[in-house]
Amino acid sequence: MEIDQGIGIVEKQEELLQFTHFNRADVWKLGKELVTKIQAEGLGLSVSIRRNDGFVLFQYCAEGTTTNNEYWMTKKFNTVHEFEVSSLLNTLRMKRGNQTLESRGLDPNVYAWGGGGFPIRLKGTGLIGVAMASGLPDLQDHDVLVECIGRHLKARDVPHLPLDSKF
Repeated sequence: MEIDQGIGIVEKQEELLQFTHFNRADVWKLGKELVTKIQAEGLGLSVSIRRNDGFVLFQYCAEGTTTNNEYWMTKKFNTVHEFEVSSLLNTLRMKRGNQTLESRGLDPNVYAWGGGGFPIRLKGTGLIGVAMASGLPDLQDHDVLVECIGRHLKARDVPHLPLDSKF
């Protein structure tokens, strides 16, 4: 798959997966959706949902995950918060422009290169939070979030990247 195709798919995901409301009940339902998938498939995954100010609204860490997963979720949060797009979309756009975090003046100890951070957007308002996943290869981290957010929103026809994509 070409990088422009990947960018188009992720942009479409972000366009389709926007909330009309997002309160604590929504956080709990989305969190349970994520945990159900993690447990049903035996995934070694940590997930977190945070407000824009970084306040943790929901977090779950499956057996086998470590503080390293927490570190990566924070880097993914920082990336989405800074660029207001998923960490994967930001990475693909930088790759297309032959850029790196360092060439953009960003500390790789603070920002993530790869997928697993997805914006929580309120239609008509914008970015209000971030959902993160860490523990699988980055395209899979991203896909778990897209699948569960899509299921929570009852979104139809959400495209998915092939998990074996090489960009």
